[in-house]
Amino acid sequence: MQPGPSADAAARTDAPQVDASWVSTAGLIDGVVVHEVRNVVTRNGITSEVFRADWGIASGEIVHAIHVTFRAGALSAWHMHREKTDHLFVTSGLVKAVLYDDREGSPTRGLVNELFLAHERPRLVVIPPCVFHGLQALGGPATFVNYFDRQYEYASPDEHRLPPDAPEIPYRF
Repeated sequence: MQPGPSADAAARTDAPQVDASWVSTAGLIDGVVVHEVRNVVTRNGITSEVFRADWGIASGEIVHAIHVTFRAGALSAWHMHREKTDHLFVTSGLVKAVLYDDREGSPTRGLVNELFLAHERPRLVVIPPCVFHGLQALGGPATFVNYFDRQYEYASPDEHRLPPDAPEIPYRF
C-alpha cells in the first residue's frame, strides 16, 4: 500500500487572529465595535470598567441593563433587535458570541463574526440593531451584563428570533 499525502503537506496555516499589539485582526460586521478593556489588579481582587461614555462607542444613551446567568452549555440563538443596540460584557465564564449581518444594504451583509468572550480578557461588544446574534456558554456556567439604548417594552418586545439551526444563517453551533 502506497502512503498518501503527508499530514504536514495537507495542514493549513492559521490566519492571524491578533497583531503584535494584540489587537484583533478580524474584520467586523459594519457597526459592530469591540472595545478592549483592561483588568486592574488590586489588593482586593480585580476591577474592570464595563462601560464609560467617554469611550464614544454608545450609539445613544444607556437606559436599561440586565445581568444574565447561563447554565453550562446554554445556547440562546438566534435573535436580533430592530430598534435596540446591545452592549455585551461577559463577567464570568466563557461565552461564544456569533453575529450575522443580514441587513439590506450593509457593506458587510452575509458576514459572520465569531467572538470568544471571557472576563480574563474583558471586552465590551456593541451589536447594532438588525444584526442577528447567538450566545453560548462554553465549558461551564457564564454570566454577562447587557446594556441597551432602549428599554425593554413589556407589551411589544423588540425581540425577533430564529431557531439555532435556521437555514437563513450560515453558521451552526
